[in-house]
Amino acid sequence: MDMQQMIIAANRAQCFVSPPLSTLIITINTPSLNPNKPSKTPMRTSLSFLRLFRPLSRSQTVLFRPLTRRYAAPRFCPSFSRHFSVSSAPFSASAVGFVDEKEREEEERWDFSNNETEAKFVFEDNDGVFADNDMKHLVAPDIEVKELDELPEQWRRSKLAWLCKELPAHKAGTLVRILNAQRKWLKQEDATYLAVHCMRIRENETGFRVYKWMMQQHWYRFDFALATKLADYMGKERKFTKCREIFDDIINQGRVPSESTFHILIVAYLSTPVQGCLDEACGIYNRMIQLGGYQPRLSLHNSLFRALLNRPGGSSKYYLKQAEFIFHNLETCGLEIQKEIYTGLIWLHSYQDTVDKERIKSLRKMMRESGMEEGKEVLISILRACSKDGDIEEAERTWIKLLGSNDSIPSQAFVYKMEVYSKVGEITKSLEVFREMKKCLGYTSIASYHKIIEVLCESEQMDLAESFMKELIESGMKPLMPSYIKLTDTYLRLNCHDKLESTFLECLEKCRPNRTIYNIYLSSLVKVGNLGKAEEIFNHMGENVTIGVNAKSCNTILCGYLSSGDNSKAEKIYDLMCQKKFEIESPLMEKLENVLRSSRKEVKKPLSLKLSKEQREILMGLLLGGLRIDSDEERKNHMIRFEFNPSSIPHSILKRHIHDQYHEWLHPSSKLTAGNGDILHKFNTISHSYFGFYADQFWPKGQPVIPKLIHRWLSPIVLAYWYMYGGYRTSAGDILLKLKGSSEGVEKVVKTLKSKSLNCRVKRKGRVFWIGFLRTDSMWFWKLVEPYILDDLKDFLKAGSETADDCAVESRDINFDSASDSDEKGSSDCSEDLNP
Repeated sequence: MDMQQMIIAANRAQCFVSPPLSTLIITINTPSLNPNKPSKTPMRTSLSFLRLFRPLSRSQTVLFRPLTRRYAAPRFCPSFSRHFSVSSAPFSASAVGFVDEKEREEEERWDFSNNETEAKFVFEDNDGVFADNDMKHLVAPDIEVKELDELPEQWRRSKLAWLCKELPAHKAGTLVRILNAQRKWLKQEDATYLAVHCMRIRENETGFRVYKWMMQQHWYRFDFALATKLADYMGKERKFTKCREIFDDIINQGRVPSESTFHILIVAYLSTPVQGCLDEACGIYNRMIQLGGYQPRLSLHNSLFRALLNRPGGSSKYYLKQAEFIFHNLETCGLEIQKEIYTGLIWLHSYQDTVDKERIKSLRKMMRESGMEEGKEVLISILRACSKDGDIEEAERTWIKLLGSNDSIPSQAFVYKMEVYSKVGEITKSLEVFREMKKCLGYTSIASYHKIIEVLCESEQMDLAESFMKELIESGMKPLMPSYIKLTDTYLRLNCHDKLESTFLECLEKCRPNRTIYNIYLSSLVKVGNLGKAEEIFNHMGENVTIGVNAKSCNTILCGYLSSGDNSKAEKIYDLMCQKKFEIESPLMEKLENVLRSSRKEVKKPLSLKLSKEQREILMGLLLGGLRIDSDEERKNHMIRFEFNPSSIPHSILKRHIHDQYHEWLHPSSKLTAGNGDILHKFNTISHSYFGFYADQFWPKGQPVIPKLIHRWLSPIVLAYWYMYGGYRTSAGDILLKLKGSSEGVEKVVKTLKSKSLNCRVKRKGRVFWIGFLRTDSMWFWKLVEPYILDDLKDFLKAGSETADDCAVESRDINFDSASDSDEKGSSDCSEDLNP
């Protein structure tokens, strides 16, 4: 079959074959930098490649409408799926993505299960079907491209056709080298045609690389239509980083992105579980309205609102302002406000520390005016709000409505009712509710045990509290620590020190160490004058990094030493507090000044801010692991943003240690308050010029880089904290370290590691480099860093032993025997592999 017959056959097949297209294996010459030089490598090409030899249409210019996969539209948002043409891939504006619905059904479906966890909103509408009145076409500019046969030069037509076949078959490094070799004749129109063709045959990644290469050429002129179309396709493939990069390029050119780009980028952010993407989606949504002046589709409002309520761990309550903004936009745009919006907003208000009952009342009134009944979630939210201020009348009215509904009453409703009665001092009724819960549900939840023990402790009915604690232990439910803390704290208040000690020792046998209960026991020892035992407990806390000492611990032991007249030990604690930058309580400071004047000429100022040697090394390790530094516009002051993965056990342990290490630098909003021992997964330092050195070395232009002097700083403690923060242990016992930066910087790190007799291999995946210590090399790395690994993390991070694979999703499928998957711009950053 000659070439002309082959093309005709391919064109006929194109009419009957539905995507994805069949592929042909055609043996052709190996691609070289010059289309005239033959070589010998089989290449996989699609039937679509053959179409480049025939005209795209008979007119001089064509409106480019790329072909995409044809999937069944998800039920979640039927309206938006009709925006595109018949051949376009319909997608939902919810967290549903742009891949086959059958393959991703479990991942993409929102969690509408009846979860009893109080910090998880449960949607009454399990199907999540939105109204049909929010359908409106999203307008995006069309791309105009010339036909190949309209180009005057035959050589240009043939070279463009050759590039259209070659470029999709190569990774970024080779692709850039091929384009660089054609730089003498390639112009804006030629490169645009290449990018358009790549999108047309669904090689969007190649189209993006061509686009980034175009931007580096001297003849480049910004093409809004091309950038918009490419950003939209990157977003549809969930490649939100590339979509955002083009989005920012459009804004940097002084243009406002199209409505489709805003919409698709938000959907891409909502479609991924990566931490921080919801915040980015909220930011883009706000800019869509405030910068672009667009009115988002109803489906987009609803999807973002659902994503806010689906935040894990009770963090949804911090998004109240964003939820109110969405609600305001729904009102001002005249869009239908669905029942779940009212319900979710009331739910968010009920979780606030200070409940705005007037706002809840107005939302309930709006629901009634819209003909909506108050469901179970609304009634439970009302109970939760009543439990915070002891509104017993409203709580009892709500309880009657719950009993009258057909739905089963969740266990959390009983807990809220118990708390309402305890607020007004009716402890007997709280006990009745606790017993009623077992009769109604057939069981008692762990939250109800904690609440009844707390209520009894506050009313000082310790015999009953102890009996319920014994019952809780025998039930085998976890966790026990909240109730142990309540018991010991009450014993301290009642001066029952013997019972406190026995409860503390019992707690150590059944629970993990906790600083709060150690501080309570330490206060008890100081109060009874047992300073020898108190000193032993204090030293143990300081040696165990998972417990640690804080300002309260130091002030407690300092008070004991000053009261007993042990001035020398009091001075040592004072020196420790100066070193840790702990604040000394005012009454103790007055006594301490008298002691210091008799032995010293001047009193130290304990609040001078300066990083210690240990803090500097820890900071460098965290920065290598991905810690972020934000700078102001003039780069005078800098803020360190600590962010930990809430689903990672090592990160949950590490965050408390880091919080303690940099407590004096933390912003007031990130510091622990009295009675609250929970540390957020995100906290930041104050903005300070002291961090300028680290910002210049690791984040010079708002992007992570590897410092030129990194070879001087890779000490064992730096490597240890890099591993704890940005590393993983695989199921086979190998160790992986994540690193962002240039290939040159990574090579410098590898050379430094080899100089320490640490052999490693490097694999690039996207924008991230993975440094792997495999098999016996992992053991050598572990021996070097083990002394600096936190004790509670050693079991999770120890090299060599095969365990369940706890590594992050992004580190899975890292094969160091294959070529790197790089998508950075520029040939210097696109080496195939950095293995020595």
